[in-house]
Amino acid sequence: MAIIGFDLNKISIERTGNVTGEIKINNNVSIKEIDKIGVPIKREGQEGLRFGFEFTSNYEPKIGSALIKGNVIVVEDKKKAEDILKQWKKDKKAESDVMTAVLNTVLEKCNIEALILSREVNLPPSIPLPKVKPKKP
Repeated sequence: MAIIGFDLNKISIERTGNVTGEIKINNNVSIKEIDKIGVPIKREGQEGLRFGFEFTSNYEPKIGSALIKGNVIVVEDKKKAEDILKQWKKDKKAESDVMTAVLNTVLEKCNIEALILSREVNLPPSIPLPKVKPKKP
C-alpha cells in the first residue's frame, strides 16, 4: 500500500465563547467513505482507493469547534483493494494496517492545520505543546 495523495475540501473553525477556566479538547477522526478512484500513478495489478475523512476538535465547555473534511488517496494491490471495498460495504470497517496508515496520515496533517486555525480565532492549541518548566533548586 502507498499513500499518494491528501486533499482537503472543507475547513471550518469557530469560537463561540470566551476562553476561561479548565478546557477539554476532544479530537476525533473518522472515515466516512471508501471508494474506488482512477489514479494515473499505479502499476499493473493495482487499484486506487479514496478514503473520505472527517476530523473534528470540540472545545468543552462549548467555546469552539473545528471541522476538517478531505480525502486520502491510496494505491493498493487489486485483490486487497477489492477486499477493502467489500468489507467497507458490509460493516463500514477496513483492515487495521490500512486504516492505521490512513488515520495516522489524517491525524498528522489535520492536527497541524487545526493548530494553526485555532491560533487565528484565539482558541487554545488543539494538541498539547511542549512547555519549559523552571528548574527546582
